Amino acid sequence: MKRLLLFIVLVLGLGLPCLALSAAEVMIEEWDLPTTGTFPHDPAVATDGALWYTGMGANLLGRVDPATGEIREFPLPIPGSRPHGLVADRQGYIWFTANAKGYIGKLDPQNGTVKKFPLPDPKAGDPHTLIFDARGRLWFTVQQGNFIGRLDPATGRIDLKSSPTPRSRPYGIVVNAQGVAFFCELGTNKIGRIDPDTLAITEYLLPEGARPRRIAVTSDDMIWYTDFARGYLGRLDPKSGQVTEWLSPAGKSAAPYGMAATPDGKVWYSESGATPNTIVRFDPQTGKFASWKIPSTGRVVRHIVATPQGDLFIACSGVNKVGVVRIK
Repeated sequence: MKRLLLFIVLVLGLGLPCLALSAAEVMIEEWDLPTTGTFPHDPAVATDGALWYTGMGANLLGRVDPATGEIREFPLPIPGSRPHGLVADRQGYIWFTANAKGYIGKLDPQNGTVKKFPLPDPKAGDPHTLIFDARGRLWFTVQQGNFIGRLDPATGRIDLKSSPTPRSRPYGIVVNAQGVAFFCELGTNKIGRIDPDTLAITEYLLPEGARPRRIAVTSDDMIWYTDFARGYLGRLDPKSGQVTEWLSPAGKSAAPYGMAATPDGKVWYSESGATPNTIVRFDPQTGKFASWKIPSTGRVVRHIVATPQGDLFIACSGVNKVGVVRIK
């Protein structure tokens, strides 16, 4: 198992980054959720354009029609599942991680039924974030269990691979255009890469003290991450191992968290340490930032997903809302 330990750090901007764009270019719309204490954790975009979310505090999944604001809830049949991450497949089924019950779930929105895929190792009790690759395989992280997993929906087979670094706490995960999954190691200063066929893991070392929490990939296969501990946006070139950093607009206490890349190549993320929370856009071509305050304050946006049209879905955990960032 090969580990890539060489890195080059280029820190751009020793003061606060330059801000650009006008507020008129972005509109943030939010909806109150019908159940008190839902604690929406992650959003997802479905094939029909609907916004889905996990209700971690209320043991449910929810669907919002962004055009009308209509909300429908789907209670989960297994009490205490604490749904965390979710993603929609091409057929419209909604897959989620049962963070407290050690299974992957598949919801049929037509009838509300849930199919359960238990993880094969009892140590894998807290599945976290999940994503599909182009071949229809489901990849997921297990934070405290320290695993990366792969589920084949056609057979139900689940394979688990331990992260090479103990207590590395695999967190956010993405898949690049070649079908290779990359994941954050929140418990250490590393990004992991897992071979889609052999499950061999390569680790890339980040600057000392970095704690990558969420991750995104742009069309040039550059890997982006939010450094939750140090207040930086980071970029990893997997071919060279080179790491480039930019200080977030809110500074070292920004606590950057949820993130996504839009089809136009821009990188978006939330600053959970800012009050109110902000939505930040970074343009890799110009090196400039833009920042917008979330109307409800956000109270920790833990994940962001981009729609095919280039808008963003967000979940505002602490204020019991979900929303869309509409980009003109």
